[in-house]
Amino acid sequence: MIPKEWIDQAHERIAPYIRRTPLTNDSQNDLYIKWENRQVTGSFKGRGAFNKILKLEDWEREQGLLAASAGNHGQGVALAGKVVGAPVTIYAPDHAPEVKVRGMQELGAEVRLIPGGYDAAENAAIEQAENSNATWVSPYNDGDVIAGQATSALEALEQLEEYPGFEIEDSIWLVPVSGGGLVAGIGAVLKGLPKPPKLIAVQAKAEPFMHALFYHGHQNIQAQSRTIADGLSGSVEEGSITIPLIRKYVDEIFLVDEAEIANAVSTAWHQYGERIEAAGAVVLAAALSGAVPNRPVVLVVSGGNIQPEAHQEFIK
Repeated sequence: MIPKEWIDQAHERIAPYIRRTPLTNDSQNDLYIKWENRQVTGSFKGRGAFNKILKLEDWEREQGLLAASAGNHGQGVALAGKVVGAPVTIYAPDHAPEVKVRGMQELGAEVRLIPGGYDAAENAAIEQAENSNATWVSPYNDGDVIAGQATSALEALEQLEEYPGFEIEDSIWLVPVSGGGLVAGIGAVLKGLPKPPKLIAVQAKAEPFMHALFYHGHQNIQAQSRTIADGLSGSVEEGSITIPLIRKYVDEIFLVDEAEIANAVSTAWHQYGERIEAAGAVVLAAALSGAVPNRPVVLVVSGGNIQPEAHQEFIK
């Protein structure tokens, strides 16, 4: 489990390096939206990366940092590595959006593009970590990373206190899921409350690996296609600590299709003036679909690093 003191310590540790992202209320639809697309590097991933890397010993940093990423975790690791003066190497799928690859490189990371999707990139990075002295920084299978991601929930709970009449026990929280670091961290915070809300993870129907693990105990499935929510693509590392954490904290996992995700990216822009990526849009897609009839709903929009051409296509 992720102890509360780990999360409180992470909150204090990373505060100088991250942003307190806004939380806004759509009163017409009774939605409370936490905009992690406004975070440093454009996603929540900086929280966990900073917490992990700031806790490392000097010698661990000096050996270099190694990670696998579709782009957002890699940018978080690259920025944290830059702050502490550690060299960073990121293994990324060769179809990762150019905006994310460029973001990692501009922060000083060496990016190695691996054919075959996120799974191939993660497997290659883990093998390299095992065969070298580099320090492995998992995007989700790490208690310190999860504790860092959990700080988004601490912030949101403080911000929700500013809304008279909001009752946490009556709310439903929607959080994106892939490897599960964000929803596991948020779950550790919420389920520790005296009257916890309902917590629902949301995943792309095209690549429902965590959904399969949650409901069937395995991920031996055939992905329908490559999802536009690239930040949620790929299977989960075998034995990941997020698997039991999600079973403990998450009440349900919803799936949304590609058309619903694309529509949510458009809605975020036209209704809220927010540029979000498809992986962050899955929660808004679930809220808009009518699958969550009860209100109020708290949405954690995880990121905004979207290829400009793709965003233009979605919002036209």
